[in-house]
Amino acid sequence: MTTLTKAIRWPSRSTDRMTRPGGLGSWPVVGGLIAIAIVFGSLNEQFLSAENLTNLALQLAATGTISLGIIMVLLLGEIDLSAGSVSGLCAAVLAIVHVRHGQSALLAVVIALALGAVIGLVHGLMFTQLRMPSFVVTLAGLIGWQGLLLYVLGRGGTINLPFDGAIARLSDTWLPPWTSWLIVVLIVGVTGTSAVVERRLRRRADLPLQPLHRLVLRVGGIAVLLGATVLVLSADRGVPLLLVIFGALVVAFDLVLRNTVFGQWIYAIGGNAEAARRAGIPVTRLRIVAFVLASTLAAFGGLLAASRLAAVNQSSGGSDTLLMAIAAAVIGGVSLFGGRGRPYAALLGILVIQSITNGMLLLNVDSSIRFMVTAVVLAAAVAIDSLSRRGSDQ
Repeated sequence: MTTLTKAIRWPSRSTDRMTRPGGLGSWPVVGGLIAIAIVFGSLNEQFLSAENLTNLALQLAATGTISLGIIMVLLLGEIDLSAGSVSGLCAAVLAIVHVRHGQSALLAVVIALALGAVIGLVHGLMFTQLRMPSFVVTLAGLIGWQGLLLYVLGRGGTINLPFDGAIARLSDTWLPPWTSWLIVVLIVGVTGTSAVVERRLRRRADLPLQPLHRLVLRVGGIAVLLGATVLVLSADRGVPLLLVIFGALVVAFDLVLRNTVFGQWIYAIGGNAEAARRAGIPVTRLRIVAFVLASTLAAFGGLLAASRLAAVNQSSGGSDTLLMAIAAAVIGGVSLFGGRGRPYAALLGILVIQSITNGMLLLNVDSSIRFMVTAVVLAAAVAIDSLSRRGSDQ
């Protein structure tokens, strides 16, 4: 195995950090979350209550899933501005197939996700084959898919989902304590096993190894965090199924990006597309796959949002959905320059945004102030990323 092949196949030391090399990683975000909890918890005792934290968990799943898809495109150094419109359109198609045409919920979900994949394929082909900038391609998508959403909904503008149906129950399903603890054990077990296997493969490939104590602290920290989450949420209604679905997607994509050739190729393209092409990486094909994944996850996020509202209307996927999804990815540590970041950014970033929003709503702060505070947090995250990139390039 050549040095080049090793560098592509196995994660480098830089990808072992929480989000990006040469910088502070996600520690500023974690510190920010702690500060947010302290500030809002001291200003309003309801902020850290089990009931409010359960509501917070429900609120972040849909937008977080959309953000996870956007991360796939951001890692390539590109952008997807159509995610919000795609999520709304696919949710509308789901409602039309399930409610107006009386088809099963499963078939409606499959059709909606397939539509999202087709839309992503169209975006990817326009970007790679027509050489159109991703900004223009997805900006056209933002406008066009929003128009199609209004068209398919028709004059009624709103389609209500059955409250006792499978789709609506998705957001009203709570795991019993034993199931929640079993999931915690499985996640910690998979994380620990993955870390051990990765360590052995890196040793075999003669790559730098992360200190063993840091690996133990990371796995232990995940175990403590998940255990605390289950304890808090179980004090209310339990762990919501929506949070489990979102968390499973984050873990799955993180494992794929960190431990597969596909993931290392994605990082390589984002770092230097021309060098990746000369190394034999199928750049065009992977770019198309990234756009397909982004739109498919946007569609899935739209389904989760429809489940929570038990309805689809003309504003589905609109308002600040897209902006919050992009902001969550960037705040969580994904570089706008490509090549750096991890799927956990979607979880961390959306936690920051939703915590700020939730805390200010509890304090009855005007929405104008909330937007300005979110803007400051986003600007600070981009500034940290820019300074980190500048420092690592020197």
